[in-house]
Amino acid sequence: MIAFGPVPSRRLGRSLGINNIPPKVCSYACVYCQVGKTNRLMVERRPFYETREIVASVREQVQQIRKRAASVDYLTFVPDGEPTLDINLGREIDQLKALGFKIAVITNGSLIDRQDVQHDLIKADWVSLKFDSICKTGWRKINRPHQGLALDRILTGMLAFSEIFPGELVVETMLVDRPRPEMDELKAMADFLTRLKPAKVYLSIPTRPPAETWVRPPLPQVINRAFQLFDDRIGDVEYLIGYEGNAFAFSGRVEKDLLSITAVHPMRCSAVKALLKKAAADWSAVQHLIAQGKLIETKYQGQTFYMRSY
Repeated sequence: MIAFGPVPSRRLGRSLGINNIPPKVCSYACVYCQVGKTNRLMVERRPFYETREIVASVREQVQQIRKRAASVDYLTFVPDGEPTLDINLGREIDQLKALGFKIAVITNGSLIDRQDVQHDLIKADWVSLKFDSICKTGWRKINRPHQGLALDRILTGMLAFSEIFPGELVVETMLVDRPRPEMDELKAMADFLTRLKPAKVYLSIPTRPPAETWVRPPLPQVINRAFQLFDDRIGDVEYLIGYEGNAFAFSGRVEKDLLSITAVHPMRCSAVKALLKKAAADWSAVQHLIAQGKLIETKYQGQTFYMRSY
């Protein structure tokens, strides 16, 4: 199936997905990939489907959605592989714009140093770049790139693209457990993001079966530490841990509100107390969620934070 959805997305609202790459053709073989192991590792761009086939599939899906009086916020290239491997990506974006929707592309960014890829992506309204490591050792261990790729060129390409892209540029980082989580690397990543100036950074952890069975989420303290470092530099960071609820929506049901907010942002103890006061509730609500394993208490730089359990 080329076009699917729409599906609810905290990033994009109601997103109609476009699968423009056959499974599992990619330039990376990420250890955490929820789609499974890469069976065709490649970096050469080529056509996979006819442009008219992709456009026709999306148009048909849109027609079905309109018959149901449903809505779509974005047409999103989010395939089972790397979307920029499709040499017709730019042409497809041009033709799909005629449907009247914004276009999003979720890419691992591995080919972003190429001018033809930048030329295609600049046509989109919203682009997400993958950024899991800034050191070659971590990059090779986590993303397991094609041997024709170079991290330095990718990082330079990201910076160059950020200077010319008129749309909304965001970054997604997957945090996985490592034998020795390095604070220096997290700080270096935060420094790079300061230069990149994305509109938002999304932090993810493995929440579904990964390509490699040894992959695990990091400790809550590491996740919170990364969040605080990135938030200090960028100012707009969110978790993506599989929860698509209405973040920050105050419903008056304090436990639901706590879980909704902490799935996106860790809350300081003072913020939790303020929410409880607003809901006319007491600390027993927090204790109940911790006892159920739904809420985690952790510390960073002398402050106590609460985050949703994953």
